[in-house]
Amino acid sequence: MTTKPQVLPPLPDPPERTPEEMTNFNHMNLTGNTHHLVHHLGNPETTLVAGEHYISLDRPQTMTGLRYPDLIVAFGVNPAAYYRSNAYIVSEQGKPPDFVLEIASPGTVSEDMNSKPADYAALGIPEYWRFNESPTRSNPALAGDRLVEGEYQPIPIDFLPAGRLRGFSTVLNLVLEWRDGQLYWIDPATEEHIPTFQQEREARLREHEARLREHEARLREREARLQTEARNRELEAEIRRLRGE
Repeated sequence: MTTKPQVLPPLPDPPERTPEEMTNFNHMNLTGNTHHLVHHLGNPETTLVAGEHYISLDRPQTMTGLRYPDLIVAFGVNPAAYYRSNAYIVSEQGKPPDFVLEIASPGTVSEDMNSKPADYAALGIPEYWRFNESPTRSNPALAGDRLVEGEYQPIPIDFLPAGRLRGFSTVLNLVLEWRDGQLYWIDPATEEHIPTFQQEREARLREHEARLREHEARLREREARLQTEARNRELEAEIRRLRGE
């Protein structure tokens, strides 16, 4: 007799965010940041780019104390299991996420800076980043930590002209940039932002225009060939007339 594997119910959704916590929606969804990362990192069968679901070492009995970061990135995992569980269960995936980002709001910034680092370090997450749309002296615009021997160590942040801040994520091989209150993902190989909706639209438009130019060139070539053939026939007819044929 074959025993079917037990299908465990999904975890509940995290509590709905308050209006002051909706900065995540603005920065990750309205701007298309999640979409950009999904397409840039590739391998959707084994690369998870998601967020706002619980993270737990094992399947929990209670949701109390569990974190649900704004963004997680995990390589070499099973995205289908994540969506089936409605959570990132480390024991199910066989490893912690590689990258976690929290987008600060007035209601979460204290936890983001003070209590969440210890929780994410305990989960073994290699990098933990914070982005603050409206920074203050005590809560910086951009900060990142890298896990070293079980403890987070600050990732260097570069201060650039025009108030820009940049830090390099080793696990993503991308530069995170704070610019005018927005979050940008910079490819260090090109120093350009990873492809965006606008860039993709422009690329499709350029491709469409290139096809049109190619089609028009073929039409002009065909028209020129037809004119040449017609002219040749006229010349041949004139030659035969002159020969009296």
